[in-house]
Amino acid sequence: MKGSEIRAAFLKYFEDKGHTTVASSSLIPHNDNTLLFANAGMNQFKDIFLGKIARPYNRATSCQKVVRAGGKHNDLENVGRTSRHHTFFEMLGNFSFGDYFKKDAISYGWNFLTQVLRLPADKMFVTVYRDDDEAFNLWRNTVGLPEDKIYRRGEKDNFWQMGDTGPCGPCSEIYIDQGPGTGCGKPDCNPDCECDRHLELWNLVFMQYNRDENGKLHTLPAPSIDTGMGLERVTSVVQQVHSNYDTDLILPIIDYAAKLAGTEYGEDNAGDVSLRVLADHARSAAFLIADGVLPSNDGKGYVLRRIMRRAMRHGSMLGMESIFFNKICTFVVDFMKDHYVELTDKRAFIEKTALTEEEMFSRTLNAGLKIIQEDILEKLPEKSQVSGEMIFKLYDTHGFPVDLFRDITEDAGLTLDMEGFDKLMARQQERAKKAGLGGGGRDVSDTAINLGSIHKSEFIGYEELKYTGKVLAIIADGEERKNAGAGKIEIITDKTPFYPEGGGQIGDSGSVLFPDALMVIETTYRAGDAIIHRGDLTGGKINVGDSAEMTVNADKRRDAEKNHTATHLLHKALRQSLGEHIHQAGSQVSPDGLRFDFNNLGQITQEKLKEINELVNNMIASGNPVSKTYKSREVAVKEGAVALFGEKYGDTVRVVEVKGVSQELCGGCHVNNTSEICAFVILSEGSVAAGIRRIEAITGRAALLYLISKNSALDKLSRDLKATAEEVAEKIAELQLQIKERDRILKDYKEKETAYKALEAVKTAKIINGVRIVTIKDNNADNALLRNMADIAAGEIRERGIVITVSAFDGKVSFVCRVTPDITGRYKAGALIKEAARITGGTGGGRDDMAQAGGKDAGKIDEALEKLYSLI
Repeated sequence: MKGSEIRAAFLKYFEDKGHTTVASSSLIPHNDNTLLFANAGMNQFKDIFLGKIARPYNRATSCQKVVRAGGKHNDLENVGRTSRHHTFFEMLGNFSFGDYFKKDAISYGWNFLTQVLRLPADKMFVTVYRDDDEAFNLWRNTVGLPEDKIYRRGEKDNFWQMGDTGPCGPCSEIYIDQGPGTGCGKPDCNPDCECDRHLELWNLVFMQYNRDENGKLHTLPAPSIDTGMGLERVTSVVQQVHSNYDTDLILPIIDYAAKLAGTEYGEDNAGDVSLRVLADHARSAAFLIADGVLPSNDGKGYVLRRIMRRAMRHGSMLGMESIFFNKICTFVVDFMKDHYVELTDKRAFIEKTALTEEEMFSRTLNAGLKIIQEDILEKLPEKSQVSGEMIFKLYDTHGFPVDLFRDITEDAGLTLDMEGFDKLMARQQERAKKAGLGGGGRDVSDTAINLGSIHKSEFIGYEELKYTGKVLAIIADGEERKNAGAGKIEIITDKTPFYPEGGGQIGDSGSVLFPDALMVIETTYRAGDAIIHRGDLTGGKINVGDSAEMTVNADKRRDAEKNHTATHLLHKALRQSLGEHIHQAGSQVSPDGLRFDFNNLGQITQEKLKEINELVNNMIASGNPVSKTYKSREVAVKEGAVALFGEKYGDTVRVVEVKGVSQELCGGCHVNNTSEICAFVILSEGSVAAGIRRIEAITGRAALLYLISKNSALDKLSRDLKATAEEVAEKIAELQLQIKERDRILKDYKEKETAYKALEAVKTAKIINGVRIVTIKDNNADNALLRNMADIAAGEIRERGIVITVSAFDGKVSFVCRVTPDITGRYKAGALIKEAARITGGTGGGRDDMAQAGGKDAGKIDEALEKLYSLI
């Protein structure tokens, strides 16, 4: 079977068992501050396991794209050197959310391997957690495995957790014995041996607990199942090859890289390592860039840059001198696009990003080699040790690969302080983790989460802004209450017109009138199936079961709707103007304005910003109707709807379509016609992270008031400059040229005046011990002018002379001292100036022939000069 056929067979097998096939989530974890990248199939289902949200299914299956190159799961340094390690791989998984548990999970797994893939049952064995008698008995009694093929193991091997915190539980692993021809070849090789003979295929996790920040285990609302099986690994077994890299999932990429390098895979071990690195890292780079990560010096971008530059280094080791890595990345796109359709739209952007990084790294290599030659090889004697700080500086600041640095220094007889480097690297990785892990999301209390799993609120706010509902629950001081008095509280109602924060749009505000009290709503958010209203009860008392007359602040909602629809128009305009590689990387929509983050490698020119602004306003003026419909996700995407960056979607999605302009999957609030937006104005554009730009804009009344204000300012300028509005820019440019010319004339005058003062001072020089002493005081001179005067006077004297220039400019004392070269053996400029500065309350120093200093007490300048004379 082909690897692609195994992937398809897996998903179909579980579909036939009542599972819903769920597309792979982005590699960028959504709303999860515990992960750098998606590192397991269950990541996208974490909130379901925790009971925070619900889906319309309780069984799921997926093929999840995974990157392990940072944090707890970091395989980077082993990639290429082993047959199993990858930074990118595909994880097959089946999941149960409170539905089936251990019995079915074990049966499904065993039957798929033995009946669908037809792997030999007599070659397989399993492990279980040491205390998990239930799993042991199921394998023995239900599957029929003999006890000597069921191994009990401890927490290290058979208790799974995604990270330091989060869902976890005991697990059971399925292994296959590949025979004595694989692995170490030792006659006493057994299942405890770490060689590849006894290969783990599938991990069945029995998700029972959630581990909190203190390490304490809490029972999950319902026992669940999370399984994971590496597609590349199981494919290697089915295809009877000894390495994941020899499967048809990766080998074609290796062969393409070998062709570019003018070599063949299998010729020599070192070259094979490099080819495997290229294939793996190109897969990681292509998928990470497609999901919005760009190379940078922090966070996720820092990890991507390491991956890409490690690949480029290995290409260099293969003798690949011209640009090559972008070609391998685009080969990956074409090779894997059938299943991962998102790669197709990002092909050009992936190629451009890889090309830009490779060109930059080429310059980095040249700069790094120069530093190594001048600062290390030429300065350190043989058998010296290069400090960890120097290694880290080359790696972190200049991006120079450590393995290349090691090769160069070993050839020169030097050693490396890798322990010191590792400590600095660990600190940097921690900084990267903190920088790259966006928490997102509101702080939701445990009480709210619990109530969200019990109660369900129906959102009716797309059509209604007023509704009288019923209070289902009250939260005060973080606890559930039957009633509450004045103060900060939260309530859950059966139905609500209040939009809960989500999709970049902030929650609605407004008011709720109860029989005996009034509540002012500050914001609204979702917890599980419930919608939480947070605000102030201004007086009186409320009870569970009370009627609640809810009113959304209509003006704020309408303004938010205008801004939200405007983000869709802006997204379209950016893609039209800058290219199809543009995709949303985040947004915030409020009544006051909008913020839109998107990927782009460089700053947007003013001309392009003007074009984008005009495109959006043209869409607004066209009066396009805006429709909102519900469709299956599969149909919506096929019809061209855009799924936004980092968002999670169910099987049924809401499609917001601006007729003739755009279709996006969106649950937010929108206008019914673009003409309602009225106007759109870009306020600013700038960088928020490497490769991520941000536009801030306003619409509606705010935009009109802004334009009126700008027009008033322009009218005033026109009157002041005695020019028409169209002539203002030209008039200002003329004035700027005039100012520039006046500055040039003034500078020229200053230079001539300086030269005159310096030459005149030479004429009145003092002679002490045969040395001519020139002193120049000018309280209008800055440091630059002081140095200039000293240079001119010293040039005029030529020999046996000392020049001192001094100023009390801008409240600070400044000295400059020049000593002609012929007497620097007797008089040092640095020593002389230091004494003068000390008297005025300052310090300074410099070279033997030129030095400068500063002081604080201008009243002691004359005393300082007398001290200088006495030293001469």
